[in-house]
Amino acid sequence: MNKRVQDKVVLITGAASGVGKADALLLAAEGAHVVLADIDQEAGAALAAEIGGTAAFLELDIGEERHWQRAMEQTLAIHGRLDVLVNNAAICPVGTLEDASLAQWRQVMRVNADGYFLGCKYGVAAMKRNTNGGSIIMMSSVAALGGLPLMCAYTGSKGAVTALTRNVAMHCKTSGYRIRCNSIHPDGVWTPMTQALVGDLDPAALGIGSDPMARMCRPEDVAELVLFLASDESRFINGAELRIDNAQTISGLAH
Repeated sequence: MNKRVQDKVVLITGAASGVGKADALLLAAEGAHVVLADIDQEAGAALAAEIGGTAAFLELDIGEERHWQRAMEQTLAIHGRLDVLVNNAAICPVGTLEDASLAQWRQVMRVNADGYFLGCKYGVAAMKRNTNGGSIIMMSSVAALGGLPLMCAYTGSKGAVTALTRNVAMHCKTSGYRIRCNSIHPDGVWTPMTQALVGDLDPAALGIGSDPMARMCRPEDVAELVLFLASDESRFINGAELRIDNAQTISGLAH
């Protein structure tokens, strides 16, 4: 039997660690040709070497348009096409509405909003030539649906990602491109970025994978949803907001 994403060409941003790394490992195991993009050259290249086969690493600062142009040129030069784009890279500084500076707001928007816009712009340009179209997967957050008081800029940026997802889905549908675009909305994911915010907590104490009230999941949990959206199994899912939050958003317990 073929694997679930056999021979699909997948570009993943923020692939050197966290959710992006879990995505890359799972998609490669399921038959994809993964292109790992990150600003961390050492970790990204090491992961590509670990995966082996056709896995490749590209340096990519997602807030720089020329980096996206180069990344797409290199991907098409290596594989001849792009089937899946996983817009995953992000930054998450703490700062309330009253504490956050305009500089912090702009820094976060440059990565989390501008970077995703550029990814979609160049991803669609590459995918629309495909007979079978493609899939764009946007990593948003429950912050976009409910708000996180301590992270004003991050919340705003993920709201932009969510709205952009709907726009891309409708643009591609009405243009006849057969390119799907969906957003994923985790609550807590136990990654290096999250650990930097709550590093004094023991993962076991958070009840990951065992406590029915848990708010933290593993990167691999998110990767499983990414795999589904990258595969043809999700061919009729477009413009959707998919929560992976153990019902936190609807529980009324957010704080």
